[in-house]
Amino acid sequence: MQSIEFFPLDELNQELIHQAHPPDWQNPQANGRYNLLVVGGGTAGLVCAAGAAGVGARVALVEKHLLGGDCLITGCVPSKTLLRSAQAVADVRRAAQLGVHLPEDVTVDFTAVMHRMRRVRAALSPHDSAQRFKNLGVDVYFGDGQFTGPDSFQVGEQTISFTKAVIATGSRPAKAAIPGLEEAGFLTNEDLFYRLAERPSRLAVIGGGPIGAELAQAMQRLGSQVALFEAAGHVLPQEDEEATAVLQAHMVRDGVTLFLGSEVKRVSRNPEGKTLAFVHEGAAKTLVVDEILLAVGRQPNVEGLGLEAAQVQADAEGITINDRLQTTNPAIYAAGDVALPYQFTHAADAAARLVIQNALFLGRKKFSDVIIPWVTYTDPEVAHVGLYPQQAAAQGMKIDTFTTHFANTDRGRTDGHDAGFVKIHVKKGSDKIVGATIVGRHAGEMISEVTLAMAGGLGLSTISQTVHPYPTLAEAIRKSADAWNRTRLTPLVARIFTTWLKWTR
Repeated sequence: MQSIEFFPLDELNQELIHQAHPPDWQNPQANGRYNLLVVGGGTAGLVCAAGAAGVGARVALVEKHLLGGDCLITGCVPSKTLLRSAQAVADVRRAAQLGVHLPEDVTVDFTAVMHRMRRVRAALSPHDSAQRFKNLGVDVYFGDGQFTGPDSFQVGEQTISFTKAVIATGSRPAKAAIPGLEEAGFLTNEDLFYRLAERPSRLAVIGGGPIGAELAQAMQRLGSQVALFEAAGHVLPQEDEEATAVLQAHMVRDGVTLFLGSEVKRVSRNPEGKTLAFVHEGAAKTLVVDEILLAVGRQPNVEGLGLEAAQVQADAEGITINDRLQTTNPAIYAAGDVALPYQFTHAADAAARLVIQNALFLGRKKFSDVIIPWVTYTDPEVAHVGLYPQQAAAQGMKIDTFTTHFANTDRGRTDGHDAGFVKIHVKKGSDKIVGATIVGRHAGEMISEVTLAMAGGLGLSTISQTVHPYPTLAEAIRKSADAWNRTRLTPLVARIFTTWLKWTR
């Protein structure tokens, strides 16, 4: 924990530390073999530990720094708290469009915004606290540790013996090989939520993935002048291009400067600030900013774990696992960012539940059977589940796509949230849903209906017959299902219907 420096070290951050790594914590004395050793106290590790202890297993949990992991400390909780403040600013500024006229000089108290973030984070920390897990019957160990054999792990001066183990050490922000960047200095999302005290007037964000896009838009709304650099031709390079076009229009409207298809060549520091030299649209350009936020992805935490001694293989992508989440040592599993291609809290949670079944109860559950949706919490949100069209094509699957724009829903018009759409892909010739993208204000809430249908084997026929409250944005999902239903009215069926109705008049 000493390597993490919080600023300010106020009562809120002290409360967080007290819950996540009590300074006076005494590790238990290892005695006997554990049913399950959990290495890492983020989402995957905590779910594994709590779930295993809940069914009677003897569990050891080892954490190097703070319980709660990225989600609580530097990820989901603080970022979504910050985004909520930014959304409030945007709503106030667009109130005139709804006939509500407010003072034009809306100000943002960035100190208060960050104080609220720390307050929310501290309030949620007891759920992930060392004391809570001790009360659940988990032996909590803090400290650096490494495997010393295929069934042993050393933390401090103690050796923990286990029957099964799970590695859940998570990931950290990736670095970028940009000359001068290290010397000039930069922030990651971790730095932003550990110790950013003042709002930078001019901010460059390098990387237009989910973290970069979310924080670029939020910081612009909170008063920074933001320039976003992305090497691909659009933000969120993995997402539906029509969806990202809607998002990009909103980001530009908010004032974010987008340098898409750009490459930052060098960074230097001078009295005026930090200068980025980059190439955009074939021309060499420079931009001076006060701070740089680096958001170029994540890399797994696999160093220093003694994986070779444990007979566990790993590479730059993380721990090598099979579909049942076993590593190359069948007694050791891995879950969360350190092993999964889906680096989301809910994916880590789902994987942890599979680990409990497979490791402790001889389960045969496959992670590939789990349907994982995801959301980028920009405004509008971009949510997706299942296949993209190009993935379906790569699998040789022909699909039909049904799209409903929120501008064609009554709720979209009444709320003024008419940008965005619901796009659902089905296997051609059937109503089987194979993927969906939703872009809109509440896309993250809406994607679960489609995910539930996919998980339950329910097609667009069922959604079309499901009554949706009026007026809601979710009606766009039913409207897409209705569009599929109308394709069933072929010319032959239409003639049969016409003949029947004529005959029964």
